[in-house]
Amino acid sequence: MRENEKDITLLGNQGVKYKYEYDPSILESFNNKHPENDYYVKFNCPEFTSLCPITGQPDFATIYISYVPDEKLVESKSLKLYLFSFRNHGDFHEDVVNIIMNDLIEKLDPKYIEVTGKFLPRGGLSIDPYCNHGKKGTKWEQVAWDRLTHHDMYPEKIDNR
Repeated sequence: MRENEKDITLLGNQGVKYKYEYDPSILESFNNKHPENDYYVKFNCPEFTSLCPITGQPDFATIYISYVPDEKLVESKSLKLYLFSFRNHGDFHEDVVNIIMNDLIEKLDPKYIEVTGKFLPRGGLSIDPYCNHGKKGTKWEQVAWDRLTHHDMYPEKIDNR
C-alpha cells in the first residue's frame, strides 16, 4: 500500500452508507504525484440537490468544481458522497457554492479553485452563483481576481433548462 492510500477508506468499500445531512468530514484526499505541474481537475455533478432554507423545497443544480491541485487531490467517491450529504441541507444557493469551495480549500489547499452552481429555476428564476479562490501570495491569487472580474461576460443561452 502506498504512503497515503491508507487514508482512502471509501473507494472500493461496498458497505458505504450515504449520509443525508451535510458532512464535510466525508472528504478524503491523496497525494498529487505531479505538484510541480499546473493542471486543472474538473468535476461536474449534474444531480446535486439541497433544500431551500426557508420553504424546505428541493433545489436541483449542476455543480461544477474546477481546481489546480497543489500537494493534495480530492478522492472522487468521497466527493460524490460529500455532495450527496447536501440532500437534506438547507442553505441558499450562494451559500452552498461557498461552503463547497471552503471545505475543499480546507481539505486540499489547492493552488486555485472555482465552484459554480447552475440551479434549475423555481418561480421562473434560476440562480447561478460562482466563487473562486487563488492561493495567497502566488500567481493564482491574481488568476482568481481576473476570473472573477471577467466571469460570465458571455453567458450561455438559456433554453428553459
